[in-house]
Amino acid sequence: MIAWVLVVLFFVSCDSKGSKNAIQDNTEEGTIRISVDESFKPVIEEQLKVHQSSFPKAHIIASYKSEADCFRDLQNDSTRMIIVARGLNEKEAEFYKSNLSYKPQYAELAYDAVALIVNNNASDSIFTFEAVKDILSGKHKITAVMDGKSATSTVRYLKDSVLKGGDFGSNVVAANSSQEVINIVTSRTDVIGFVGMSWIGDLYDPQQQSYLKKIRLARVECTACLEKGVFAKPSQSTITYGQYPLARPLFYVLKENHAGLGTGFMNFMSLERGQLIFRRSFLAPAKMAFHKRTSSIKKE
Repeated sequence: MIAWVLVVLFFVSCDSKGSKNAIQDNTEEGTIRISVDESFKPVIEEQLKVHQSSFPKAHIIASYKSEADCFRDLQNDSTRMIIVARGLNEKEAEFYKSNLSYKPQYAELAYDAVALIVNNNASDSIFTFEAVKDILSGKHKITAVMDGKSATSTVRYLKDSVLKGGDFGSNVVAANSSQEVINIVTSRTDVIGFVGMSWIGDLYDPQQQSYLKKIRLARVECTACLEKGVFAKPSQSTITYGQYPLARPLFYVLKENHAGLGTGFMNFMSLERGQLIFRRSFLAPAKMAFHKRTSSIKKE
């Protein structure tokens, strides 16, 4: 009888311990790992900083890497949330549904841009869309520098949206990171660089302001404007109104079927405070509506 009681207590103890360890986080506390596209690092660092100050018991450990590596982490269960420049395609959604019995959540959080940057002493800082295409395809031999030749969101976006699936020319070279792209362009007048706007567009960030003393944001031809000959620099305004042609979304993909810390961080970025952080970082928030109102002053 005593032996039987001990066996029952053992299994109850194991079950209790297992249940306790099964879910160790909620929307406001716990520890999780997320993988983030490296081109979004500055703005996500700001999101994490404010989130941490608001929820001291929440610990979100971010790893910054290429877009392909982020999706690989999601598939390998080394992370439950990724922040990248696209959502899941149909094949990926079905893969997760068949393996997890549910589809991960994903949606746009904000709109970013791939900024074309040149040295302050460069001879040209205005490019037609066709000229950008010629540079990337190798017809124009100016050296183009980006944050990797494959697997990054910048590379994928430019191949898909500018080259329509074509290959880069031999004049396109890879840097190890967005920071290295900026460093190369600050030291050379004969190259152009492609980086996420999050790295170069924050007018309140002293470091980014120091970059703008050495480099310029190039103007690129607007492809959606009714008026011809409109050229725009990447900015919150030109992204919002579709004037800068190299704009792209910033997505979260969340593999979580309980109200955990990943859900809490997603909600934080989607609601007012998180959206204001995107806005303050000069990205275009996707969840917060902006209304353009026409008004006039009546003279008496």
